[in-house]
Amino acid sequence: MNNIVPPDRDLDIRTELCPMTFVRTRLALDKMAPGQVLRVHLRGADPLANVPRTALEQGHEVISLTDDGAGGAVLLLRRGG
Repeated sequence: MNNIVPPDRDLDIRTELCPMTFVRTRLALDKMAPGQVLRVHLRGADPLANVPRTALEQGHEVISLTDDGAGGAVLLLRRGG
């Protein structure tokens, strides 16, 4: 997976709880054009499992999911068409 893809938009959902983590992610993706990249900052086991899985189910691409070194993670998503 490529960690060097520059994001078109950033979203910080580290303080959100499921299911709002994906609701906020989906709203951000819906405002983007197909092919654009969203960088999502998230924290917690549920968001870490659910946000990438649900994004894939909805036709988006998971570019990378990496540890942020501060107890969270950074997810790069490419909006599907």
